[in-house]
Amino acid sequence: MTYDGKLLARARQAMEREKEQNEALRQRRLDEVYRRIPEIEQIDARMRGHMSDVVRLTLAGRADLAQQLEKLREENTGLQMRRAELLTEAGLPIDYTDEIVSCSICRDTGNVRGEVCECLRRRYNRELTHELSSLLREGDESFENFDLTLYPDTPDPVSGYVPREVMGAVYDGCRKFASNFPNVSANLLLRGGTGLGKTYLSACIARVIAGKGYSVCYDTAASALDAFERQKFSRSPEEGEAASLQVSRMLSCDLMILDDLGTEMVTAMSLSALYTLLNTRLTRGLRMIISTNCDDAELDRRYTPQILSRLRGEFLELPFFGKDIRLLRRENS
Repeated sequence: MTYDGKLLARARQAMEREKEQNEALRQRRLDEVYRRIPEIEQIDARMRGHMSDVVRLTLAGRADLAQQLEKLREENTGLQMRRAELLTEAGLPIDYTDEIVSCSICRDTGNVRGEVCECLRRRYNRELTHELSSLLREGDESFENFDLTLYPDTPDPVSGYVPREVMGAVYDGCRKFASNFPNVSANLLLRGGTGLGKTYLSACIARVIAGKGYSVCYDTAASALDAFERQKFSRSPEEGEAASLQVSRMLSCDLMILDDLGTEMVTAMSLSALYTLLNTRLTRGLRMIISTNCDDAELDRRYTPQILSRLRGEFLELPFFGKDIRLLRRENS
């Protein structure tokens, strides 16, 4: 995975703040224990003195070094046992004043054997997900707030389907996708007219998955595919670097949400970029959600057989029915 240096730095800063909070908590516990049990403060001072004694004896090169070190070890063991007894008698756990770490794997360093630890990756994903503000713009995007009563409960005159029943099934499918992620067997293709809730349900899914610590990227098709072009034909190094980071995120994040497919300008470059995005993520086993207003005929007209094969073979289609919710709310208000 390629990391955005700025986001990774912010993730490390968040880790450092947590380490400072943990150390402050440990210091408060020490102060409390020293106040309640003065003997423990004396024990700790003596054990710190043992560390100095070990260094001094080692540098001195004494002939009886082994015996002296064993004597210190035995005394240290006795002091630790006495310390544990005093804490237990005071009703405190024996590790009450031990170092506090949030991650037992890397011990809050953020690295394990030269690799980014999972705890730092989760923080990085949270920083990445903060950039979903354009998707989570209302602040109330949650499955609990999704209102099925906005969809008609009478059959649609054209399709014969009852929109509320169809959307109930769509809602269940989206919620199941979010709750089971990343153990889901297909990607999602949300299809239907404008204002039927495709972006809203995408946001609901994003909120749940991001809350689990997975990285989620969101972009419109026009902006996402344009990034591929800017990566190759940027006007400046800065623009090229920004586009490269955007492309890298889209190719490597745990969930990519591509909104409004079909609104982008169709060019040889955009078709190549869309194929690359789809094929790379599918090859890596990374999930996507794509929303579009296009019907089958429009998809056939716009996209290549290679792209259509992936959309129809690797995505579970969820059809959206009903009336434009934005218009309904405007009428009701």
